[in-house]
Amino acid sequence: MTDTKVKKDRKSPDNTPENGLSVWERVLLARAQERPTTLDYIQRLCTHFIELHGDRTFRDDPSVIAGFAEFEGRSVAVIGHQKGKSFKDRMTRNFGMPHPEGYRKALRIMRLAERFSMPVISFIDTPGAYPGIEAEERGQVEAVARNIMEMFEIKIPILVFVIGEGGSGGALAIGVGDQIYMLENAVYSVISPEACAAILWEDSTRAPEAAERLQMSAGDLLRMGIIDGIIPEASGGVQKDISTTLAHMKAMISEDLDRLTQLSPEALLEARYKKFQGMVAYRENGHNQFPPGSTFK
Repeated sequence: MTDTKVKKDRKSPDNTPENGLSVWERVLLARAQERPTTLDYIQRLCTHFIELHGDRTFRDDPSVIAGFAEFEGRSVAVIGHQKGKSFKDRMTRNFGMPHPEGYRKALRIMRLAERFSMPVISFIDTPGAYPGIEAEERGQVEAVARNIMEMFEIKIPILVFVIGEGGSGGALAIGVGDQIYMLENAVYSVISPEACAAILWEDSTRAPEAAERLQMSAGDLLRMGIIDGIIPEASGGVQKDISTTLAHMKAMISEDLDRLTQLSPEALLEARYKKFQGMVAYRENGHNQFPPGSTFK
């Protein structure tokens, strides 16, 4: 990784991040209503975007954006969660929480992209998959699991960017990729801080403490080897000035696509599998077990 590609989230001796933000403050920035959405990034990074709708099974899910575009003259597929901006728009898009048809739509676009050898760029920004009974009735768990499984088999480059919240399987369902990046103030975790606090302490007001313990910031995840790089944001968040963030994203996408498109499909899939296999750590008889080369020490 080059210095321009990764911005380390170093901490001072008192365990305070270098820029003075706590993990909880990053959570609040990641959730800010004025924060750029998937559509904002697509419109600024790509040209000739054509959105496709529907999962060919039930309906269209507006909480997931999917379609095709051009990036620097290269045809690509783009997918991502869409939270919306105004309250009305957020209601329409279910606050970025997809139903199973949203994930099936995303998978349909990825499979089409594979057919035409188009790389995929995925943008993650969701509190999690929608937990309502109608989503469960239509196979939410199966849809999330199928996407994760099939993304390990899609023989085209996949780049993933966590631009806001990355919540649990709802994020991972479009988050299996060859390179994974996070914006500086994005968060990525198996559970929200509020839900974690409610489960552990039966007190959701302890969410700031839970956020620290979850190690959900970009700096934490980079140190653990979960992500490949951090994209800088302007002071006060990317919503204050998106230009610097866009410049870094554009350079990273261009560099990664040039490199990954040179790999054979077999080499690409093998590297993707090993990447995620290397994230695994577990306990056995009270002893930590870590894969070779892991940064979980």
